[in-house]
Amino acid sequence: MRPLAALAMLVAAFVAAPASAQIDKGCYNYSGQNVWTAKSADKLRADIECFKKAKGLADISIANREKRIAQLTPVAPPVGDVQEPELGVSLDKVPAPVASNFDVASMLVPSWGSGAIAVSGAAEGVGAFRFNCNPGQLLRDDPIVFPKQPGKSHLHQFFGNLTADANSTYASLRAKGDSTCGNPLNRSAYWSPAMLDGKGNVVQWDYAQIYYKRSPSSSEGCAVVATRCEGIPRGLRQIFGYDMVTGKTPTGSVYWKCDGPTAPSGAFPTLADVATVCRAGNYITVSSSSPTCWDGKRLDSPNHRDHLAYADFGNTGKLRCPATHPVGIPAFSLQLFYRVVDGDNPTEWSLSSDDMTAMGMGKLPAGTSFHTDLMDAWDDDIKHVWIDNCIEKLLSCNGNDLGNGKQLKDVWGFKWKIEPRVVPIPEAR
Repeated sequence: MRPLAALAMLVAAFVAAPASAQIDKGCYNYSGQNVWTAKSADKLRADIECFKKAKGLADISIANREKRIAQLTPVAPPVGDVQEPELGVSLDKVPAPVASNFDVASMLVPSWGSGAIAVSGAAEGVGAFRFNCNPGQLLRDDPIVFPKQPGKSHLHQFFGNLTADANSTYASLRAKGDSTCGNPLNRSAYWSPAMLDGKGNVVQWDYAQIYYKRSPSSSEGCAVVATRCEGIPRGLRQIFGYDMVTGKTPTGSVYWKCDGPTAPSGAFPTLADVATVCRAGNYITVSSSSPTCWDGKRLDSPNHRDHLAYADFGNTGKLRCPATHPVGIPAFSLQLFYRVVDGDNPTEWSLSSDDMTAMGMGKLPAGTSFHTDLMDAWDDDIKHVWIDNCIEKLLSCNGNDLGNGKQLKDVWGFKWKIEPRVVPIPEAR
């Protein structure tokens, strides 16, 4: 048989038969046990060369089939960081205020329908401004850590401004966007890692409770803790909780709880801990609080944390801001409420940011990496109203009550329970 004809037969054999049969039919001068009775070394060498060609064809065939299988097999969209977070730059200049581009008065109503003034917060010793939010968009964006790099971050559950994405700045947030936290007078953007159910879905929390609290600037509390007390700096950026940039000890107290009619008491350090004891009919909650001491200069820092600091007792026995961060600002506290229903298995839940593969750390225990990001974009005048009344007059303001007989109209339509609660992980953009 001619060499080309033999090779053609060999290729045809590879298409039609298993590898062992293809090699035997296309190559052998001596098959099976006949090898041991062979009389011709040349024919054995010819078989070896033929087998080598057959192996090459087999490798190509296998590689092509594996590639096609990969094309046909659905790939779960990534939920962790696509690349390791990097240090950013300092943001030193406070932006000029951007006025609301709509009728502000139309977004206000008499507090609780009657114009009632909020009750005193003297018992707690701080003035408080509180409001609730529902979840908004799910995006693999982080305009603080990965600015102008859509899709680079782990999956985030955004809330507040519905236009927030990787390209957001103070100016862009102030320019447009409805808010899941009441109405566009607060166009700030907030985001935290998405909760995953281990089955390809996101478990959205039902609602968030947000608190801004601080002692009045004229009080002894401010005089002892800080050199001076101010409001929220315009355009401030914050990240608190687990440090995704450095992987170092988290900033701020983060804790998990089970809340509801059959909930056990106490706080838990991670989601993995609370998930084993929180049954259907209850809520799994996570809480965290921001730093309250500002350096008085920067709106952001390279690691997105160093422009702010926590007050501590140090060696004096009195709570004080560090000398490097002498300005006291309202604490931002957040609590998220995840509803647990029949059929849920919270022991399989985890945060999108728990997958630290990009940082060479594998996967962390569920809930370890919880953190909160925010970009301030309040209407300047309205922010001053709730600071001047709720904070400075030591009032306990709830539900976007501004402390002056006015309240933010609930344009969004807040719900205590959202549906759908569980949604598929969105495809990567």
